[in-house]
Amino acid sequence: MLDHHTKLVRVDTSKAGPGTGSSGAAGGVWLRPSARAGRDAPPLSRGRIVEEAVALLDEEGVGRLTMRRLAERLGTGSTTLYWHVKTKDDVLDLALDAIFAEVEIPPVGDRGWRADITALIGRWRTTLLNHPWSATLLGRPMLGPNVLARSEFLYATLLRAGVTEPHLTAAAYGLSNYVIGSALMQTTWTTNVEQATRQAAQEHLRANRERYPALAAHGPLTVDDEWDGSFALGLTWLLDGIRANAAAEVPTRT
Repeated sequence: MLDHHTKLVRVDTSKAGPGTGSSGAAGGVWLRPSARAGRDAPPLSRGRIVEEAVALLDEEGVGRLTMRRLAERLGTGSTTLYWHVKTKDDVLDLALDAIFAEVEIPPVGDRGWRADITALIGRWRTTLLNHPWSATLLGRPMLGPNVLARSEFLYATLLRAGVTEPHLTAAAYGLSNYVIGSALMQTTWTTNVEQATRQAAQEHLRANRERYPALAAHGPLTVDDEWDGSFALGLTWLLDGIRANAAAEVPTRT
């Protein structure tokens, strides 16, 4: 979940406006103190802002989120909003972390590492599908407390399974990229592509089966009821590979 390519960028604040500032880029909201509202600002909290932002994103998507529209939904002005969040990137970072609170961390028990990871990844997928806009933002620096807590659980569970570096990072990223890619493909294909277009695409492959025989027979243009089964099977394969590598890393006792 935590992007290992994340780099902290130094931002020139000498000409900062109301929507800029130190660490004003994506992810910067987690690296600076929370802004305080002015003395005359109406009652408005960061929590309320994030709640309304998530609602707007769920209803209309990332492309329709602007600071002006968010302020209007909150019944306030953009200037007041900037007392709490400096940029649209702040809002997106906060909203993305907020929905990760829905990804329940499995309680401590004796189910085993595989069951724990299956539960976590399954809940993560459900959350992404419930908020279709979210999968498109997961390339951002993800440093919020909800994301980090779930990343910590994933890494700790893999360590408990006996997975060590370099396989630990590979396993964590393999699982993360799988759930992100799966959710992104499903939301794009089922939300943005009309049924008639999907059917036409399948017919196109079948009509060109001599050129694309494998795709015509087994292509990715799946029907709606195949998503869950395909995801579960792919996750099983990933976990089988992780288990095999973890077992190979355990030194043989003589």
